[in-house]
Amino acid sequence: MSPIKEIQLFKKFKIPMDIQLFLNKLPYNPEYITKSPRRVLIDKTANCFEGALFAAAALRNLGYPPLIVDLMAHNDDDHVIAVYKKNGHWGAIAKSNFTTLRFRESVYRTIRELIISYFDFYFNTIGDKSLRSYSRPINLSRFDKFNWMTTDEDIEFIGDYLFKVKHINILTPQMTRNLSKADKDVLKAGMLGSVKEGLFKPKK
Repeated sequence: MSPIKEIQLFKKFKIPMDIQLFLNKLPYNPEYITKSPRRVLIDKTANCFEGALFAAAALRNLGYPPLIVDLMAHNDDDHVIAVYKKNGHWGAIAKSNFTTLRFRESVYRTIRELIISYFDFYFNTIGDKSLRSYSRPINLSRFDKFNWMTTDEDIEFIGDYLFKVKHINILTPQMTRNLSKADKDVLKAGMLGSVKEGLFKPKK
């Protein structure tokens, strides 16, 4: 099948939630590689970053710009989400090894509101709330010359770019010192169905 025909499979997605449900069904990819959206369709696996890129490409097919936001964490994996704006409000689509870090309805007035909705549910495997900062939305069309949607090559260079962009801090030092642990039931729910090989091993 040609790259164009594979990407045309995006046409089965009619609304953002369709993209999320597709990502939910894909096995989590624990490997540290970054496949293009086309390779995700072929290999039928995705990690967090690949899921965000895939969602951004699929959202583009629905008429949204292909936007992602990078979330940085302390003593935990970073997370990347695809974001979209509908009727003046932001929503998100994401692939994650944690159930609590995936879809958000488009009900948030600002990107900050959207990111804060993840805060209490962004924790490592020992329950530390780990989200610390986020980037502004990044338009992936800047990488179109590299065929990021269809290439067979590793596109980790997009991840390298994310490390260079400015991130906005969420917490003050005092807030960080006063953080409580995640509720044990929420921690258990967040890790439901997690792929062990893909879990970050935090320092205790």
